[in-house]
Amino acid sequence: MSACAAATGARLFTARDFRDRANLHRVDEEIGEYGDHRLNPTLKQMLIQQELRDAAVLVPVIDRGDEATVLLTLRSSKLRQHAGQIAFPGGRIDPEDASPEAAALREAEEEVGLDASFVETVGRLPYYYTGTGYRVRPVLSIVKPGFLLTINQDEVDDAFEVPLSFLMNAENHQRDSRYWQNQRRHFFRMPYQNYNIWGVTAGIIHMLYERLYNR
Repeated sequence: MSACAAATGARLFTARDFRDRANLHRVDEEIGEYGDHRLNPTLKQMLIQQELRDAAVLVPVIDRGDEATVLLTLRSSKLRQHAGQIAFPGGRIDPEDASPEAAALREAEEEVGLDASFVETVGRLPYYYTGTGYRVRPVLSIVKPGFLLTINQDEVDDAFEVPLSFLMNAENHQRDSRYWQNQRRHFFRMPYQNYNIWGVTAGIIHMLYERLYNR
């Protein structure tokens, strides 16, 4: 590989490049384009029939120089839903939240103590529809280094960073399945070190790859 090609590859996964891609991105408002039903078509009718709850997640890309990282959380094993799963900081949009961005920033501070003064929101992805009845708006953001995290042990067991280059490599987007409520459900899975990133979080990561890095 030439020095020029190596430099270009390094710049591909910087926070600056991510911001540029997010600024150029346009959100398609086509209802139901992305979600668990893409790999599980039988879920589509169920999603149409039920009343969806609005949620927002923060996709926090941390500026680590030539190798940006993405902040993820390990949900508490004590939670009633999605216990022990890997997730972006986020949750339901409350009536008091002025926007999905406000909800995502609030949840990030509540869950891991990420101060909003370190976060620059740079865009959105289309809604992601979950098989559990949520319509999730991913909020794209750049996080300046120097922040300190304070883990809320009632909601989160751990917080960790994954290289953006790993998550945006399609070779790491494995397809898997398991039985849930007597039906086989298909999903993306992205094992990283001791963490198993799968389900909705992996689906949103795959959507991020499709929208920003595979075009």
